[in-house]
Amino acid sequence: MEQDRAVALLVSDEAEHAPNTATIVELAAKGRIPTVYPYREFVEVGGLMAYSIDQADMYRRLAKLIDKILWGADPGDIPFDRPTKFELSVNLKTAKALGLEMPAMLLARAEEVIE
Repeated sequence: MEQDRAVALLVSDEAEHAPNTATIVELAAKGRIPTVYPYREFVEVGGLMAYSIDQADMYRRLAKLIDKILWGADPGDIPFDRPTKFELSVNLKTAKALGLEMPAMLLARAEEVIE
């Protein structure tokens, strides 16, 4: 990324990234690359920002689907469920370290702002 002079990075939500959360955040910080992450856990350990599904909402919905199946519903008859709630998390300390000023409109829309 340094050779290509990357100006920003978007980390995908691949499962392989979960055990390496802190390392990915550390490498982005070392390279001073503003990065958007797939889950707020990245922001909690120092990542700049995350736009992700509301995992608590998804777990509640998943529990309801499992309940239906355990009560005898045919899984093939249950409609496909997609996320409808999303959350934005921003780490102002990281933004400051990168020399970025976060727009007030963005911060107003964030569900979580870490200072």
